[in-house]
Amino acid sequence: MQPIGDDDVERVAAFLHARLNRRVPAGAWTSLLRPPWAHRGPNRGFQLLADGEVVGVYAAVYSVSRTGRSVCNLAAFCVLDGHRGHSLRLLRAIIRQPGFVFTDLSPSGSVPALNARLGFEHLDTATRFAINAPRLARHAVRIAERPEDIRALLEGTDLQVYDDHCGALAARHLVVHTAEGYAYLMYRRVRRKRLGIFAAPIFVGGDPAVLRDAWPQVAARLLRHGLPVTLAEERVLGFTPSGFGRALGRPRPRMFRGNGVDACEIDYLYSELPLLDW
Repeated sequence: MQPIGDDDVERVAAFLHARLNRRVPAGAWTSLLRPPWAHRGPNRGFQLLADGEVVGVYAAVYSVSRTGRSVCNLAAFCVLDGHRGHSLRLLRAIIRQPGFVFTDLSPSGSVPALNARLGFEHLDTATRFAINAPRLARHAVRIAERPEDIRALLEGTDLQVYDDHCGALAARHLVVHTAEGYAYLMYRRVRRKRLGIFAAPIFVGGDPAVLRDAWPQVAARLLRHGLPVTLAEERVLGFTPSGFGRALGRPRPRMFRGNGVDACEIDYLYSELPLLDW
């Protein structure tokens, strides 16, 4: 077992494409391992080798959070059947790195239970299945989606977040602006039961109240983009959209691990969520 270095990225990406998810091109895995922001961290995760061949990978994405913490995002986990006994070694190699807050934002299968045994905590991911119904336009609400318009509206940290993520393959962006101010929404398209018709918010910047008040117009814009449903996670949006919808009985788990870190400090930026469309 050894860290994934820059020279290993192409073969690790080919392994993840062939063994974890063939719907995701090898080039997209490469983009995950070489994210578009400046901070890259000490490695790209860890790999398990047998006779010189990759047989297991735990890919990691590193960043410095908006609160100044060093974050290691556990981004993709795959070990071949004959080597599953070494899976825990890969995870331990990552989380033994000192000084990091660790996030796992899309764990599946037995991974949440394994994470819990290693000290990870669950985030409150209460989510509403909200229908994006067509609405009458309000002239006081404007929605910007062109990069040059977005950059002209954003300020401070929000502009830095946009610049860091505008090249992320799965991230989509819009800015709502009114007389009261602006709100910045980053979201992704999500597949459920092979249907890629769901919008999932990743981040809200600016004034969340502006987004809340303009949500009918935002929902109509998402519908125009072929996304008739929003998976509205309250901890991301800061509110629950009104109108047609229902609460999800079993929202996707998201987890974190870090001494002295409060759940409210954890966001979904600088992770596989904006980087990878699966």
